[in-house]
Amino acid sequence: MNKGTILYVEDDLTLSFVTRDNLEMRGYSVDFCEDGIMALEKMSHQSYDICILDVMLPKMDGFTLARKIREFNEQIPIIFLTAKSTREDKIFGLQQGGDDYITKPFSIEELVLKIEVFLKRSKIQLRPERKTDFVQLGHFVFSPNNLRLTTGDVHQDLTHREATLLTYLLEHLDEVLRREDILNTVWGNDHFFSSRSMDVFISRLRKLLRADPAIRIESIHSVGYRMTIDESKN
Repeated sequence: MNKGTILYVEDDLTLSFVTRDNLEMRGYSVDFCEDGIMALEKMSHQSYDICILDVMLPKMDGFTLARKIREFNEQIPIIFLTAKSTREDKIFGLQQGGDDYITKPFSIEELVLKIEVFLKRSKIQLRPERKTDFVQLGHFVFSPNNLRLTTGDVHQDLTHREATLLTYLLEHLDEVLRREDILNTVWGNDHFFSSRSMDVFISRLRKLLRADPAIRIESIHSVGYRMTIDESKN
């Protein structure tokens, strides 16, 4: 049984052979590319469940590739593989559209675990116990199942993680949410780089929602975040 189809982009042929072999042994279908240009061409014609991108690639680096993928596919999970381990590099990668980072050298067990987490989340509907297809959010209409925010005639597609995070904030409207609770619910852990990733995604949501001044995602110092909607401004 095919557990998922992976686009794997890596210019180290020895590493890629070992990684592909291990992933295929575990039931994944792996489409391999040696450079970013070839990968982008494949992405434009084929459907994948997850992307695993080396950062240092010939012809087009992994960060540029991720940005271009995000121009037409906001939902697919992207995991970066890199020898760079500084906080700045990892934060920059998240800002380019990545969802997670693995530092080389890595264990195949770590990679498989991350793949399984992302694929499981992408196959589970957001809060399936919810019966409504949309939620009124100030001037916006939020459709969790369609991963979309709409205001007037303007539609904004969300990534799966953006939609999951927004859903969680809405379910706890006016409540102060601790960082660790958000991380464990939406990211599945409370690691440092997941925490930095959360801050990036909060920033993205603020930009998406700023058209309605009644909606606020407040930073609560040393605690976490709180979403509020001031009805008097609508």
